[in-house]
Amino acid sequence: MPTLEIDGHSVTVEDGLNVIQAAERVGIEIPHYCFHPALTIAGNCRMCLVEIEKAPKLQIACNTRVAEGMVVRTHTDRVKNVHAAVLEFLLINHPIDCPICDQAGECKLQDYYMDYDRQASRFPLEHKVKKHKALDIGPLVMLDQERCILCTRCTRFLEEITKTTELGVFQRGDHCRIDLFPGKRLENLYSGNVVDICPVGALTNKDFRFRARVWYLDHTPSVCASCATGCNIDIHHRRGEMFRWRPRQNLDVNQYWMCDEGRMSYRRYQGEGRLLQPVVRDGGGWAVRAWEAVQRDVVTRLREIVGAHGAGAIAGIASAQATNEELFLFARLVRDSLQGRTAGLSWSPPDASQDDLLIDRDKNPNTAGLRLLTGADGSVDTLLSQVEQGNISALILLRTDLAPSHGQDVITRLGEQVDYVVVLDTHYGPTAEIADAMLPIASFAETDGTFINRGSRVQRIRESIRPPAQARAGWLVLSQLDAEFSRHAVPADANAVFTELAATHAPFRHLSYAAIGDHGLPIDAGAAAKPPAGQ
Repeated sequence: MPTLEIDGHSVTVEDGLNVIQAAERVGIEIPHYCFHPALTIAGNCRMCLVEIEKAPKLQIACNTRVAEGMVVRTHTDRVKNVHAAVLEFLLINHPIDCPICDQAGECKLQDYYMDYDRQASRFPLEHKVKKHKALDIGPLVMLDQERCILCTRCTRFLEEITKTTELGVFQRGDHCRIDLFPGKRLENLYSGNVVDICPVGALTNKDFRFRARVWYLDHTPSVCASCATGCNIDIHHRRGEMFRWRPRQNLDVNQYWMCDEGRMSYRRYQGEGRLLQPVVRDGGGWAVRAWEAVQRDVVTRLREIVGAHGAGAIAGIASAQATNEELFLFARLVRDSLQGRTAGLSWSPPDASQDDLLIDRDKNPNTAGLRLLTGADGSVDTLLSQVEQGNISALILLRTDLAPSHGQDVITRLGEQVDYVVVLDTHYGPTAEIADAMLPIASFAETDGTFINRGSRVQRIRESIRPPAQARAGWLVLSQLDAEFSRHAVPADANAVFTELAATHAPFRHLSYAAIGDHGLPIDAGAAAKPPAGQ
């Protein structure tokens, strides 16, 4: 492990790092455009030139590996003059688009101009080379060739990560441009990542385009819930509305990327169909009631069923869309407090997308957690056979829609054979048609909790926006119901629920929200890999 000096700071780093990465360890930013840690070195922007003692010329930090005894200087007059010259060159033909550019506020041209340049252009506006603007190059991406500084991050991503090579560099000199190869469109499963890694406003997201200024958006770290990979993301939101999801670096899960399917899935959590108020069946329709009234009605009906048919007449089904905290409380309510039986449902379409990069065929974020925490007494099919035999009189469904996995006929029969159905969910679906009481709960983006991904890694989700209307956090609703049938107190927050969970389930005992942090921690891999209970 070489030790080197950067601007007077001594730092010891691993072999193989470059000077940019070493400088980051001591909090020094070396400006750069073309360098990205997951891509090959291009060395074409020349923005990262630094002085290295004993080297006859300035060196690009991105392609200079650290060495024992190396002395690096990043803020000498010589380096500052070169930074200003490089920026002037990059900006010669750049359009004056900042007021209308989506990249404004997170553009490295803007940032570096203010930090390293601040000089008036010596190039007349009318002499700038004109290139194509607002090119629709794919279902998710728009290209503005005039704004491009030819860092080639996008072309390298498409060559090295997706291996689809839709984009290339064409022409010569100041007429060089990024463009599609003939007959191609940028429509691979990861196309949105080229927008994330573009350091300027050349590649923009068509879905986000002109919707919000980035400096108005708040960022909340979370996890994508579209499949079992559990890509780390930042949720960008404002005033209760999500505007976009972007990948967040986690080298143990998703590196720097996420798929377009996950990226665009934010829409379904704030579209039509959300359950907004607690309701109860009233004749042939629904009646809106206050939360306390509906909860009181649910508790009363469940007690009546237990009194009339015994505890075994109550059953519950939870899905792998639920958090670990919800699954823990669900099992405690149904199995422990009500002495009922449980089943877990983790279902994905037979033709579900998958690949060797990030996309998993399992379209549930918490199948591993479901296996560990439901304490299921059998499969959903076994439970449904008990319904057919008349042994189940009440059913509690947590984030569970049986229509995709079992069909509408099964749901219809359930409605005829079960006396009382309680649904806790975010959206109104086919299964909700047979409900006698519906309690609206928060989506994963509106609550705190944890998921376990396909790699047996526990990861945090956080409340980025408030649940809409009267929806409440799932852990809160479940704990309030459980408190009516047991001596368990209602926890103060999701953290308190996880503390209880960790104290009673061995695979979680070394974990806490603080320890999990932003990048997650592995649980007992052997425990997580056990055959799924209730599947």
